[in-house]
Amino acid sequence: MNPLVAPSWLAARLEDPSTIVLDATLPPVGVTPPVDTRAHYLQHHIPGALFFDIEELSDHATSLPHMLPTPENFSRSMSALGISDTSTIVIYEQHGVFSAPRAWWMLRTFGAQNVYVLNSSLRTWIDSGLPTESGPVHRAPATFHANLNRNAVADLAQLKDRLAHHQQVLDARSAARFNGTAPEPRPGLSSGHMPGATSTPFTDLVEDGHLKPAEKLREYFAAKNVDLHQPITTTCGSGVTAAVIALSLEVAGAQNVTLYDGSWAEYAQHPDSVIEKSS
Repeated sequence: MNPLVAPSWLAARLEDPSTIVLDATLPPVGVTPPVDTRAHYLQHHIPGALFFDIEELSDHATSLPHMLPTPENFSRSMSALGISDTSTIVIYEQHGVFSAPRAWWMLRTFGAQNVYVLNSSLRTWIDSGLPTESGPVHRAPATFHANLNRNAVADLAQLKDRLAHHQQVLDARSAARFNGTAPEPRPGLSSGHMPGATSTPFTDLVEDGHLKPAEKLREYFAAKNVDLHQPITTTCGSGVTAAVIALSLEVAGAQNVTLYDGSWAEYAQHPDSVIEKSS
């Protein structure tokens, strides 16, 4: 099934106890003061939705941002939230397309099979006259058996091996950061790109607040000389918008997609990493 679902599809299933809705909104990068997305969730959310805090659910044993936790920790967190790996899970965010695909990728990578992204933001949901509610939501504890799909995630050594063998690597950062003409938002990191990587700004994959349709995505990837039938690794600044590419590739029909979890935050600070810049 297509990983994207329409608001009408979800609205018809809100009363189904096996359907779990998640708000996975991360604050936008570089906005001061930071946007309190949890407070916005408490103000209004899709009925029954839980708040999926990507930052809180990431690995805090590393200084790298948003890294996958251990399967054991993810199992405990999901079970405590009331999320089962056999549930039908639908993820949305409050505005646009930014972090919901990361939550989709995390859940899929840990073995949840029925995970979808709402092809609409909360704002569009509200503008369509669909219901919301306010306040926290609690579900009874469930059982989530996290089983890490190691083919879905790459580490630094694997990424460098793929670069050395000229495999496809798609970078979701802005063209200016990729080219080295704009700074990175994280202090101390040089901008630029990995040798052989293809600039694929995640914003190019979005129109009117949702992902482009499959045919437009295929046309976009074809224009970038991306072969959907060959292995593809996605990357970005911190592993979040790399998942926007991963989701777009799945919608477009790609079968062999891996996300480099450390992304530029790891690669650019490693002393042996080659960084290229373009004019």
